[in-house]
Amino acid sequence: MSYHVTVPSSGHEFTVEENETVLDAALRQGIGLPYGCRNGACGNCAGEVISGQVKYKDGALKAGAKELYEQGKALFCQSLACSDLEIAVTEITKSEDVEVKTLPCRVEKMELLTHDIMKIELKLPETERMQFFAGQYLEIILKDGKRRAFSIANAPHDDDLIELHIRHVPDGHFGDYVFEEMKEKTLLKIEGPLGSYYLREESNRPVILVGGGTGFAPLKGMLEHAFKIGFDQDIHLFCGARSRRDLYMDEIVTSWTEQHKNLKYTPVLSEPEDSDGWQGKTGYVHDAVVDEYPDLSGYDVYLSGPPAMVKSGMAAFYAKGLPETQIFSDSFEYSDDALKAMGIQKPVA
Repeated sequence: MSYHVTVPSSGHEFTVEENETVLDAALRQGIGLPYGCRNGACGNCAGEVISGQVKYKDGALKAGAKELYEQGKALFCQSLACSDLEIAVTEITKSEDVEVKTLPCRVEKMELLTHDIMKIELKLPETERMQFFAGQYLEIILKDGKRRAFSIANAPHDDDLIELHIRHVPDGHFGDYVFEEMKEKTLLKIEGPLGSYYLREESNRPVILVGGGTGFAPLKGMLEHAFKIGFDQDIHLFCGARSRRDLYMDEIVTSWTEQHKNLKYTPVLSEPEDSDGWQGKTGYVHDAVVDEYPDLSGYDVYLSGPPAMVKSGMAAFYAKGLPETQIFSDSFEYSDDALKAMGIQKPVA
């Protein structure tokens, strides 16, 4: 059995299944209800039930949320619908609405994706969750106070672990540490979510996603979110890499094209090796985009990756009629340490 939930203040409506929490149902359908811990301890998901009835998942509330409940507030991360509902709650509709948190975390899993890209998955404390939009990033705060920014590579609905893709660049510090010293169970400190690079779900325009290297990471999160919420606009993903060994998660993306008919995928290699036997697109990834889309005026374009790629891509896309309001970008700037190691002097502003 399912029930109908209405949020009169926004006009949003969604359905909640039997034994599904109101919060889980909302997030599954792309409705941005607020949350913090998702286990009834913090009270960040509290709202009012205007009409209808709810019951609680475990029959009891955590001590920290009892006071809110006694004030007549419902804890939507724990509440199950017993009827159709009208609720009052402050929705999360833009990145500025999301609480930025500084949290400890543990490296739960590590997996080498290519010769120079490591996937790490971070586990937050049991009483915490990080609410974020698909495509945002976080910062790892190092012991010396320096920070390293990485895109969140998973979708908001799948937030038990936070997935990052870390490329080994010669920064003489964090990259070497990740690839040579970091172990599972390592403790870190993070701050996030950050940034305004996220999927604009309200747009009805077809979408072009362009990623270079680990610029695929935020696009992966956007795609997983789009699949979850039933985003039905056409999506074309372009991924750029130097050679075949630098193109990662290619099999996963190919399987997505078989499952989701609105997704098209074009990998592009700039310097394929003879041994690659590459029959696909070659050259710069942004050139592959404009070759296929000579008029970009009717598209939303998301662009993430190395600074030079983002800069060149934006110039090429503007020349093909893309309005500034329809391009969203995330330039993966190198740290000062990395620039120094590469012999590059960062200009003084």
